[in-house]
Amino acid sequence: MDFLALATKYLVSDVKGKYIHLGMIEPLFNSLNNEFEITIIGQSVKQKNIYQVKIGSGKTKILIWSQMHGNEPTTTKGLFDFLNFLNSDSELANTIKHDYTLLCLPMLNPDGAHAYTRENANAVDLNRDAVAETQPEMQLLKRIYNEFKPDFCYNLHDQRTIFGTSDYNLPATISFLAPAFDNACTYNSTRLKAAEVINTMFEALNPYLPNQIGRFDDRYNVNCTGDYFMTQGTPTILFEAGHFNSDYNREESRKFVFVALLSSFLGKSENVVVDNVLTSYLRIPHNNKCFFDFIYRNVRIIDNNVEKIINFAAQYQEVLIADKVEFLAIISKISDLENFFGHVEYHCESMLFSLDGKNYPEIGAKATFNIDNLAFFDNGIKII
Repeated sequence: MDFLALATKYLVSDVKGKYIHLGMIEPLFNSLNNEFEITIIGQSVKQKNIYQVKIGSGKTKILIWSQMHGNEPTTTKGLFDFLNFLNSDSELANTIKHDYTLLCLPMLNPDGAHAYTRENANAVDLNRDAVAETQPEMQLLKRIYNEFKPDFCYNLHDQRTIFGTSDYNLPATISFLAPAFDNACTYNSTRLKAAEVINTMFEALNPYLPNQIGRFDDRYNVNCTGDYFMTQGTPTILFEAGHFNSDYNREESRKFVFVALLSSFLGKSENVVVDNVLTSYLRIPHNNKCFFDFIYRNVRIIDNNVEKIINFAAQYQEVLIADKVEFLAIISKISDLENFFGHVEYHCESMLFSLDGKNYPEIGAKATFNIDNLAFFDNGIKII
C-alpha cells in the first residue's frame, strides 16, 4: 500500500501552516458527511467551543485528542487529513468504520491554539493536569474518557526541532511512546498493547523515514495524561510530529501523521506475543536532543582581546505576529558542539564574527551578523 500517496490525496488544503486555530477547523466540519456525529461537548476557559467528532460503529473504541498544547498543530492537520480519508467511500475506509468507533477531540485547547501558546488561558499545561484536574479542558477530557471507556487512547503532539534519533544523527520526524504506568517503567499487558500498535506504525513509516522515527522518553509522571490513562488500564500512545528536511511549516510531517494514524488500524490483534513485541519496540531508536536549527563552525572571535576559534548555534523562536507564526533565529549556545548537529550548518573557515561592533556572539541575540564583512547572515541564513 502506498501510504504516502494516500496522505497526499486526502490532504485538506484549507488547513495549513503553523497557526491552526478554532476558526480554521470549524468550517471543516461542514465537509464531513452525515456518518460523522459532530457535537459541541464543552467550552474552554475563554468559552471557546470544544468539539467531538465521532465516526464508526465497531467494537474497538479509540479516543483521539489533538492540540492539547495550542502551539502544536501538526497532528491536528494530520488528523483532519485522516478524517477526510474516512469521509471517502473507499473499501479500506469502510472497513475501519465497520471495525472501530473513533471519538476525536481535534482541538482540546482552543485558547492556547488562538494565542499560539503551549498552555491554556490560565497558563496551565494541560498535559500536567491529569491528576489535579484543575482546568475545564482536562475535566472535559476525563469526563469523555470515563463515559466512552476507550480500548485505546491516542495523544497527539508536536515535538521541537531539537530532537534527532540516537546513533543516526538524523531528525526525528515522528516519534512514539507507550507511556509508563509506574516509576520502574515496567511493561504489563496494557503497555505492550500500545507498543504493538507502535510497531505496526513503525513498519508502515520506516520505508519513507529510514532512521528518522524515534522513541520518546518514558520517564514516569502520573500527572501527564498518557501516563495517567495507562495507570487506569487503557493502552495509550503518544504521537510526536517532528522536523522533516526544511519543512518548518510541517506540511510534509503532517503526511507522516496521516500514515501513522491509518496504519495503526491495520495491525491490532487480541494476542500479544510479549517477547516479539517488546524486542521490536525497544529497537526503535531513542529520541535525542542533538539538533539546532543552525550551527556555525570554526568562527573566529575576539573576546577580552583574545582571539579564539569557536562554534555556536542558533535556534528559531516561534512568535505569533499579526496572525502568522514568524521564525526568529536567536543565538542559543556557544561551545564546541561536538555532539550536536544543525539542520543547516555553515563552516566559517576561521573568519571573524561581527555583530553591532562586537566580535563575539552573545546568547539571546538575534542571529543577524557578518563574517569578515564578506558573508552576511540574516535571521540565521546566509544571504551573501
